[in-house]
Amino acid sequence: MNTFKIDNDILINTYSNFEKDSEDILFSTDINFIQFHFCLEGKISFRYNNGSYTLDLKENNSLILFNPSTNLPIDAALQKNTRYLSLLITIKKFHGLFSELTDDISFLSQENSDKKYYKENIISPQISIILNQIINEKLSENVKNLYLKGKIFELLGIYFNESNDLNIEQCPFLADEKNVVKIKMAKEIIIKNFENPPSLKELSTEVEIPLKNLKTGFKQIYGNTVFGFLTDYKMNTASKMLSSRSFNVNEVSTHLGYSSSSHFINVFKKKFGITPKKYLSSN
Repeated sequence: MNTFKIDNDILINTYSNFEKDSEDILFSTDINFIQFHFCLEGKISFRYNNGSYTLDLKENNSLILFNPSTNLPIDAALQKNTRYLSLLITIKKFHGLFSELTDDISFLSQENSDKKYYKENIISPQISIILNQIINEKLSENVKNLYLKGKIFELLGIYFNESNDLNIEQCPFLADEKNVVKIKMAKEIIIKNFENPPSLKELSTEVEIPLKNLKTGFKQIYGNTVFGFLTDYKMNTASKMLSSRSFNVNEVSTHLGYSSSSHFINVFKKKFGITPKKYLSSN
């Protein structure tokens, strides 16, 4: 376990288990902290009420927990091949960051101020990139705090922007559950065929939804265009492959379906601000 204290209001914990069948973690916190949990790989099982209740958080999922009346220590078991990050931030600090958005974030509203809160989300490619940057940072101590604080603010901003996109009640079109299912199906199709994805017209035909509705709905659910989402997914995959040090730039480019390494390098640099080669050397 690696713990980094940004200040008295923000803590980051990172954990990984690649050797044991299961590894237990226990971290004390208090009722003043909102807990954000992110499972990047594998599965983590949280235990509550002295183990009488278990909550599983699977790969590529996140969880927010807040209970103003009961202390919730982080008591969990990491399965083998699991990577996990927790972010703890005090409700006071969080209110300060989002003071103008209390009507948009439900547990900050006055009527919910004394209520417990629970929400599970899928980790988007944008969030996954930031989490990997936090976990893999190799900065000197004198700039680490500033870097991590910036990444946390970026993480929270994107997280709650995406949460608003996922508010189906605000979108009459998406109130039709059939359309939601079809758009999620479209996402799975482009991920499954990321090397050679179908055109938008082919995709709309396959999931049986009008092209205009596909474009509109996809943006409202995932906060990006179809191919913008796909590019982010590819770049997130690229960053993971490069960070593993098991693949070179050409191998990653080929795996992701790029016609040339130069094209892949240009897209990667546009996304991260550095070339894949420099990214490799920095990790």
